[in-house]
Amino acid sequence: MTHSYILTLSCPDRLGLVHAVTGFLLEHGGNIEEAAQYNDHGTGLFFMRVQFALAGASGADGEALKGALAAFAETHAMRCSLHAASEAMKTVLMVSREGHCLNDLLFRWKSGLLPIDIRAIVSNHRDFYQLAASYNIPFHHIPVTAATKAQAEARQYEIIQSEGAELVVLARYMQVLSNDLCTKLAGRAINIHHSFLPSFKGAKPYYQAHDRGVKLIGATAHYVTADLDEGPIIEQDVTRADHTDTVEDLTARGRDTESLVLARAVKWHSEHRVLLNGHKTVVFR
Repeated sequence: MTHSYILTLSCPDRLGLVHAVTGFLLEHGGNIEEAAQYNDHGTGLFFMRVQFALAGASGADGEALKGALAAFAETHAMRCSLHAASEAMKTVLMVSREGHCLNDLLFRWKSGLLPIDIRAIVSNHRDFYQLAASYNIPFHHIPVTAATKAQAEARQYEIIQSEGAELVVLARYMQVLSNDLCTKLAGRAINIHHSFLPSFKGAKPYYQAHDRGVKLIGATAHYVTADLDEGPIIEQDVTRADHTDTVEDLTARGRDTESLVLARAVKWHSEHRVLLNGHKTVVFR
């Protein structure tokens, strides 16, 4: 029996890093199945993702490898993570009153297209409790007002922690997260928004876009930071529009694009293909 693992790392670039990493894996019986690396000449950083198999490996072998990896990483000033490829990423979804992204993620997850384990759905409205029940997923209704925001976020974070969530997806959750919660979820919370921002802020962006006669509509998936909708971008896409499109046409097309872009971002993150590079990302697709 073999067990597959995924190693991701970043460190200052220097000669021989690929040789050092592959040599380390060979020394510990690792058979490389997939590998990708990137040298950022602007920052002088090196990024790498390696999927490898250990013949006859057990959980104890994986823990031993983590110990050896920690010592190896220290000698190269590496930031690294090791994950079992077979482990689905524990995930909490958050939503408000627009359900297209939520519905799409649930369908993909149930169809085996996303390597995630959806542990709970959190919402500030009750609209999708029946949808959650149809997938047998716990639904937590947590209303949010200006007066109760701190208490609501404390409850949300309690659920996230109790579920052991490695990923939080804002699937059209329309409340702005506080700086404190953004900091707690740094690098593990993904948001989706229409790519009209910042041109068309506020309510009904597709109405604004239709009024201006836009020719492209799209969506952006990014990590959540305290700077609203300015976190490191994971994925973007667009679709064309023309003068014959109604507001309803733009809205439907935009929702389709949002769903697709968010699904890609969630998939890549849950497969450990996204590495943070300052205010940008490296995505090994």
